[in-house]
Amino acid sequence: MKALLIIDIQNDFCPGGALAVPGGDTIIPVVNRLIDRFDIIIQTQDWHPAGHSSFASSHQDKNPYETIEMEYGTQVLWPDHCVQGTHGADFHPSLITQKTQVIIRKGFRKEIDSYSTFYENDQKTATGLTGYLNRCSVTDIYAVGLATDFCVKWSVLDGIDEGFSMHVVKDAVQGIDLDGSVEKAWVEMAQKGANILTSEEILS
Repeated sequence: MKALLIIDIQNDFCPGGALAVPGGDTIIPVVNRLIDRFDIIIQTQDWHPAGHSSFASSHQDKNPYETIEMEYGTQVLWPDHCVQGTHGADFHPSLITQKTQVIIRKGFRKEIDSYSTFYENDQKTATGLTGYLNRCSVTDIYAVGLATDFCVKWSVLDGIDEGFSMHVVKDAVQGIDLDGSVEKAWVEMAQKGANILTSEEILS
């Protein structure tokens, strides 16, 4: 069984948002076309409380995109984004959501950030997605969404560790790109065993 994993296509990650991914909204028509080809659709949603520890504004004299050391490792500090209940946290209005069966909310614990759909950044706290996918007999997951070099990458790497065949749809993701992080992400995902393909290979 195959599942489509739609990662963080939210207003704050699209143009005009607090943490906009360049061209983040350009992938939405591709994602919408793919939705009809899958019976199992999962969405993820960044869902931070105000004052989240990953926000630069929560740390004195720190600016967005600087890093700090947390108990679980190095943490990039972000502009305030995807705060629970705000417009920025909503899914982009152009995204088709009617077929979605499960929404995995990430980053709702104030003291820990969460990129992956499977684990928070401590690599220990599970989201419960693996159990759901196993109950649905899912073997292959096709990842689309935002951002290539953070939430997509970590979801793909963790998905492989969880025993799934992970596929990344190259024309249905966009990245932030901090100091070449997009290119590094593609290398990491490929080296780990992810299958990288285009939407046409699925739709044709």
